[in-house]
Amino acid sequence: MTLLVLTAVGDDREGLVSALSRAVEGHGGNWLDSQLARLAGKFAGIVLVDIPAEAVEAFMEAAAALREEIGWKVDVTPAGSGGEGGHEVQVHLVGLDRPGMVQQVSAALAEQHVSIRSFRSWTHNAPQGGGLLFEAEAVVTLAPGTDPDAVRRALEPIADELMVDLELAETV
Repeated sequence: MTLLVLTAVGDDREGLVSALSRAVEGHGGNWLDSQLARLAGKFAGIVLVDIPAEAVEAFMEAAAALREEIGWKVDVTPAGSGGEGGHEVQVHLVGLDRPGMVQQVSAALAEQHVSIRSFRSWTHNAPQGGGLLFEAEAVVTLAPGTDPDAVRRALEPIADELMVDLELAETV
């Protein structure tokens, strides 16, 4: 079996996931993990599948054909070797929206040798018409020997500068 990472994007419409899952199943594969979402009229996602080695080439052709069939561009990449493990911490950020927030926080995490495992962000109206709020949640993996308090200390000045609430919590 061969682990493949699929990235897909296209105009949102019915049947996208069904078509992709049919291609996976039709080539003897197994859908292992995924994150898919609609955003600004597009539907995009990343999927981890396990395909029999002898069916990989035919599956890649079927995945490429989805662009012509339903307008969904699917890229297929062999999965990496992992990098799993390490201490995980959840990060939650909320504050008035402004450009550069993600860059500043992600740069501080990178300087602390922290890897982002998952990241989700969104904006919404502040209560009582106070503008637009930016909110983000991430699960990050600390490098071996990295102190969670050191990560917190690296992020606190950014939180103060951006005037945001920033929380770090142990994952369960």
